Amino acid sequence: MLLKDVLKEYIFDCEIRKMSNRTIKSYRNNNQRFFNYIEGQYQIVELEEVTHLHIKSYFKFLIDKGLTEVYVNSILKCLRAFFVYCVKEEYINKSPCLKVSWQREPKTLINTFTDTEVVNMINAYNFSNYLNARNKTILAFLVDTGARNYETCSIKIKDIDETYITIHGKGNKDRHVGVSPQLKKFMIKYERIKGFYFKDKIVRHDNYFLSYSGNPLTVEALERVVRLAGERAGVREEIRCSPHTFRHYFAQTQLKNGLDVYSLSRVLGHENIMITKRYLQSLDDKDIVEMSIKTSPLMNFKGGRK
Repeated sequence: MLLKDVLKEYIFDCEIRKMSNRTIKSYRNNNQRFFNYIEGQYQIVELEEVTHLHIKSYFKFLIDKGLTEVYVNSILKCLRAFFVYCVKEEYINKSPCLKVSWQREPKTLINTFTDTEVVNMINAYNFSNYLNARNKTILAFLVDTGARNYETCSIKIKDIDETYITIHGKGNKDRHVGVSPQLKKFMIKYERIKGFYFKDKIVRHDNYFLSYSGNPLTVEALERVVRLAGERAGVREEIRCSPHTFRHYFAQTQLKNGLDVYSLSRVLGHENIMITKRYLQSLDDKDIVEMSIKTSPLMNFKGGRK
């Protein structure tokens, strides 16, 4: 079978499985680039002719161009998904990716906000009017849920429960995140001010966070909220003031406070635990030591100490 025909069929399968447009675009483009490479280098256009050697050759080509191990692994992820589909449909007996190993990625240190910077950013806004109250609550929401930018913009009123929030993540996968008493306090104040602000206005959207005119927030608008808070709070220049940095802060703080990496992976909506482990690798040895003291066997005997 022609690779281009199978790819077209595979992308259709991704669409009916309701994958996100971003994911589908990644699968389409990354597989197509590989197909273009093996056609140009080896004149291969048929699915059955692809071997693990062709994939390894492509990866060497990418690395020689100076692309990172992280990037190459992201390509392998897309190729694996494609060939798994081909095996499932019985177009081939086994995936050529089985003999291709993941690239060893260098240890990545993820720098994020300090506790003081986070407090100062939240305090950059107050509850004096609707926009201030909304922005203050958004920052508290990002800190306490680890939600992505677009996920925060997409939260609907019906997604808010007393003790948890339903977040619609990548690939249309829903997950629940808890609402702490402190976050609930912010939300109650925000909802009261929001109700008063929009009481005489026609609101056609049920998003939890709305613009001043009643429209859903855009990712660009939310980025501006965070950036302005960072400027007012005097956040260090080397730290990027973005919603995703709050996600880093949430992950590292949860680990420091004792949440296990498996539970954190579920709360963050990661596809696999390897992504979550990067946050664990970024913690200082001092933080790891403090975490181990909290979970000390001697200090946590169920039957008490004698």
